[in-house]
Amino acid sequence: MIASHSRMASVSRLALLTLGLALGGQGASAQGVIAPPSEGQPIAPQPPRSETVNPSAPGVPPSPAPGSAQPRMQGPASVADLADRLLGAVVNISTSQKVEGGQAQPTPPLSAPEGSPLQEFFDDLLKGGEGDGSNRVQSLGSGFVIDPAGIVITNNHVIADADEITVNFADGSQLDATVVGIDPKTDIAVLKVEPEAPLAAVEFGDSEHVRIGDWVMAIGNPFGLGGSVTVGIVSARGRNINAGPYDNFIQTDAAINRGNSGGPLFDMYGRVIGINTAIISPTGGSIGIGFAIPSLLAESVVGQLREFGETRRGWLGIRLQEVTDEIADGLGLPNAKGALVMGVVPDGPSDTGQIEIGDVITRFDGREIATSRDLPRIVAETEVGKRVVLDILRKENLDTPARPVKVEITLGRLEDSEEAEPDEDDTPEQGEANAPAETAPAPLLGLQLSDISDESRKRFDLADGLTGVVVTEVAPSSAAGDKGIEAGTVIKEIGQEAVKDAADAREKLAKLKADGRRNALLLLADRAGDLRFVVVPID
Repeated sequence: MIASHSRMASVSRLALLTLGLALGGQGASAQGVIAPPSEGQPIAPQPPRSETVNPSAPGVPPSPAPGSAQPRMQGPASVADLADRLLGAVVNISTSQKVEGGQAQPTPPLSAPEGSPLQEFFDDLLKGGEGDGSNRVQSLGSGFVIDPAGIVITNNHVIADADEITVNFADGSQLDATVVGIDPKTDIAVLKVEPEAPLAAVEFGDSEHVRIGDWVMAIGNPFGLGGSVTVGIVSARGRNINAGPYDNFIQTDAAINRGNSGGPLFDMYGRVIGINTAIISPTGGSIGIGFAIPSLLAESVVGQLREFGETRRGWLGIRLQEVTDEIADGLGLPNAKGALVMGVVPDGPSDTGQIEIGDVITRFDGREIATSRDLPRIVAETEVGKRVVLDILRKENLDTPARPVKVEITLGRLEDSEEAEPDEDDTPEQGEANAPAETAPAPLLGLQLSDISDESRKRFDLADGLTGVVVTEVAPSSAAGDKGIEAGTVIKEIGQEAVKDAADAREKLAKLKADGRRNALLLLADRAGDLRFVVVPID
């Protein structure tokens, strides 16, 4: 089930998760100055972040004597002082939206024991989210102040389509807010209020140095209750939940529920290391799996929204594919890391002749690229117009190892239309278009191959200019079929050598088998010309 942070229309951006996602955040705020402890130490004593813990360091428990029972490690004794300092900078966000029919989303099933005076409280609490006859729907979420002058951060889905936005502070005061800028791709929104006096504010921390197992604290507005504090640990990093193109979430078991969306996730120094945005839950309540946008990404987006009112992301202009273990073996790579280049956008920043299809980008501007998902996010975080160095592994044929190459590219600016733009393959020389098609059984892989002709182009609706050899039939239960190859697929390269015609393809496959190769590395194009590498076991 997918439930929004509030009682506004349900949000379906994370519907691909099996269990469903309930979007969450935090809230509450007053005034005062908030800063990390003057001693530079966290509220709860922690060992220094190093490979070796100094047993004599302050706050580090002594090692047990040999043969003695291992002591039970405890969490922070209390986060009361930390929470007291931070509550003033965390706010509740309420919005109002005019809708047709005045119907609201179902409210959470809160109730008190029969006859309890708390039932009236729950009834009043939940009534605010239902249609009130004026065709308006109320919504509740969370946020936090990062500038005493009145800059408030929250989730985009908290304020999306709202007609009115109100920021509610811990002292009971309220201020109307205006939208400075939004970024739906990362689900971040920047708001502005006009306070009479400086507001309590918090600062972003460094999410890159947060470790799995570190203690974190969330303060928010679950179910509209406001000012609720929960504590947990960082459960995982780098989570991809299919929420957007730049997924790199921090996972935490700190309780996050409806209404927590847009609220901060603090480290034990009181710095914001994440913005709570989603939970996995079959019911809409916390089951200990919550996700926060890391501060490294959030701070960059917030800075651009404040400066320009929009995001200005870097753009390379290339299409990518994941480097699997099979592809790494086929390309002769030392490991399955990096981003495999499958196309270059014409007239894009990388269309300089320096980057080739089959290149594997291992580092970007000095930052390691572990997977193909890392590169778009890191590029997007980089300043438009910056000249960056790409470290590439390039394998030119089967008989030579991949060699390192350095390429310099000046980043362009990513536009929405460019982000989805497919690359076009380079068109090698093609034989006569009207030459008779040759069809014969391929000796390997369970494929029937044919030269590309006018007839085959029409039969399989192949893109103009697409060259190679077309697959006309795939044997059932064959190795090629198991890899997703189907009729209409075009083989452009075998073993990183261009394929001229069907006879040439069969010769190359036969040679691989004669040379004792166990797999064939194929460069394939679909009917539209989009490329991908596939490794197929040789029969």
